[in-house]
Amino acid sequence: MHEVNIRDYTKAQVDAWAPADMDIESWTKSLSSKFTFVAEEGEKIAGFGELEANGHIDRFYCHQDFQRQGVGTQILAQITSKARNLGIKKLFTEASITAKPFFESKGFIVVKKQEVERRGQRFINFAMEKLI
Repeated sequence: MHEVNIRDYTKAQVDAWAPADMDIESWTKSLSSKFTFVAEEGEKIAGFGELEANGHIDRFYCHQDFQRQGVGTQILAQITSKARNLGIKKLFTEASITAKPFFESKGFIVVKKQEVERRGQRFINFAMEKLI
């Protein structure tokens, strides 16, 4: 997050979005309520994505060392397959400025540009969706 999104967000924004003092218990609880897909290369997590039962793609991330190598594409394919198996007809997400081109390349359309706040920092992101 800190190395990848720094192209599009300030250091203060990135630190607010992915703080060093993250609440692990809250993170673990959040993960348990979603379908989580993880790509690994050896001992490293190359990327991950989460699907909620309503079609929402929550966290979606690809490590900087694995950018543009198909990791995100594979994770999204697994998410899409699971969504279809669940009878979900539409995937949707809130994409960062950085992630927007990836999701557009996969057929997602921007529904609206929005400004969100986290830990006192304001961010631009994009509500995006795709029918499957």
